[in-house]
Amino acid sequence: MADPATYRPQTGEIPTNPGVYRFRDPHGRVIYVGKAKSLRSRLNSYFANPMGLLPKTYAMVHAASSVEWTVVGSELESLQLEYTWIKEFKPRFNVVFRDDKTYPYLALTMSEKLPRVQVMRGDRRKGTRYFGPYTAGAIRETMDTLLRVFPVRSCSAGVLKRAQASGRPCLLGYIDKCSAPCVGRISPEEHRVLAEDFCAFMGGDSKRFISKLEKQMAEAVAELDYERAARLRDDISALRKVFERNAVVLAEDTDADVFALHEDELEAAVQVFHVRGGRIRGQRGWVVEKVEDATTPDLVEHLLQQVYGEDGESHGRLPREVLVPVEPSNAEELTLWLGGIRGARVDIRVPQRGDKAALMSTVRENAEHALKLHKTRRAGDLTVRSQALQELQEALDLPVALLRIECYDVSHVQGTNVVASMVVVEDGLPKKSDYRKFSVTGAAAADDTAAMHDVLTRRFRHYLLDKSAQVEASGLPGHQAALTAAGDAAVLDSTTAAPRAKFAYPPNLVVVDGGKPQVNAAARALADLGIEDVYVVGLAKRLEEVWLPDSDFPVILPRTSQGLYLLQRIRDEAHRFAISFHRQKRGKAMTVSALDGVPGLGESKRKALLAHFGSVKGVKTATVAELTAAKGIGPSLAGAIVTHFNSVELAGDTVPAVNMTTGEIIET
Repeated sequence: MADPATYRPQTGEIPTNPGVYRFRDPHGRVIYVGKAKSLRSRLNSYFANPMGLLPKTYAMVHAASSVEWTVVGSELESLQLEYTWIKEFKPRFNVVFRDDKTYPYLALTMSEKLPRVQVMRGDRRKGTRYFGPYTAGAIRETMDTLLRVFPVRSCSAGVLKRAQASGRPCLLGYIDKCSAPCVGRISPEEHRVLAEDFCAFMGGDSKRFISKLEKQMAEAVAELDYERAARLRDDISALRKVFERNAVVLAEDTDADVFALHEDELEAAVQVFHVRGGRIRGQRGWVVEKVEDATTPDLVEHLLQQVYGEDGESHGRLPREVLVPVEPSNAEELTLWLGGIRGARVDIRVPQRGDKAALMSTVRENAEHALKLHKTRRAGDLTVRSQALQELQEALDLPVALLRIECYDVSHVQGTNVVASMVVVEDGLPKKSDYRKFSVTGAAAADDTAAMHDVLTRRFRHYLLDKSAQVEASGLPGHQAALTAAGDAAVLDSTTAAPRAKFAYPPNLVVVDGGKPQVNAAARALADLGIEDVYVVGLAKRLEEVWLPDSDFPVILPRTSQGLYLLQRIRDEAHRFAISFHRQKRGKAMTVSALDGVPGLGESKRKALLAHFGSVKGVKTATVAELTAAKGIGPSLAGAIVTHFNSVELAGDTVPAVNMTTGEIIET
């Protein structure tokens, strides 16, 4: 890794004008492109204190070996130049949005002598009109329906040439799904008018064609031409079917693209609904890896740049409104840039209420589901899982296959309600039945390393006890062995009568959430128990470094490594599980009652007392005889309650029931 100080430019050399800058690696490749209102201020922020940078920015400046810049005349020019360079160089540290699938479009090749309608994917072509995107099933049905009314050519160039040479149309011409311009049924000019009508209908001008057909049907009925009237009736029904397929979600004069995103620390999913004439005409989605330290406004800015820079420049498909979840960075310049692409004003808005905000919420739900589906598919792919486990084994130089991995995380708020979690992955998939939660108390709750040592000691002490119980039981007769094993297991878990041996299967690898201190604490716990066949690593969040015990330097896995992704996924799952348990425990601790200190008084009997007397005050003033009138309260427990409150009063102390979050007295 390069030292940023070796290529840092002198402060006086950097202009204060707006501009665009590029970081290059030792091979001359551009690895990052950025823009700035003041180049001097922005570039100095990379070099002033590299250790204070965010992890991915830190990795970028250390991967680079030079920086260069270009001064421009305005912030709008810097926005345009930044987009151009990102598109040209594709820097690996810039956010790049890629479709999570290839969406089909309904396209008409208006540049041809006989325009052709077809389903197209991939790169856009000049002189072709596009409508969509659609789902694969819907687009075929739409095209088949519209060819009844607008029989535009849909055959390939080869089929067209054969028909022209033979003088006979293809099958579509015989079933009236094509007007057969190839054999002269209509002229090329008439066929072009038909194609333009097709485009006009798909562009939203549907009512005009339906009204025209209704008028023709009425004329046919008046002329007693019922066969023609029936055909026109079927055509009207077909057009209405296409027209009504998309539900009306906004006012009919609304043309807008509605964007929403859902993100985590590593990736973000984006969804967009294309609304034309108040109806949802299409949907697209992207999943992006957050290789760049970008805020949500920055992500929205890059998204609009790439979506409309690629699609809008060549097709003029920008709507009047672009609805986004948050206002993008450089919103004014972005609005001017988009307006220049569209050739008319474009409004970028954040809906706050009403139908547009409701639709935004729906799009956001789609983005959330898209990210979950992306992660599930990536984790569920057998080839990817096998590759991840193999990469991890080779990177850590482990002699055994990683059949079982356990990950541990500690969670607390300023040392209170300290808990830990254990999640288990077998063959690359989570095994939730083996997840465990730990409460950490006493001296072990002093700090994260002590808590980690305590949790690992408890977990593997159970493992050793289970193992020894099985060994001892295996030397006894079958019936006696089963009883002994069951008894020993019950000692380990007194909350259930059923035996369990969940801890008898050790992991090949222990992963802890943290860096060198946590890893050394975990390794020390295993060493104290004499366990040598379980390997330990730690994943530090700062730079996603993998630490080994007693190592001065971490293992750096490639950013695109499937092994690193597996570790991140396990770490995130352990963090989620620990956080949920911590919140549950903290929620219980937030409410205390004056009845909590009474020995032998459980939750159900506390509720019975409060239901009978109405308040804690009524319980305090009650005699033993009055207390026994409550459900489930016997003489001995009633005496304990009276003794408890008498001792509290003698001590001059009162213990009200208080919500520890708000300070509100909830029982009086």
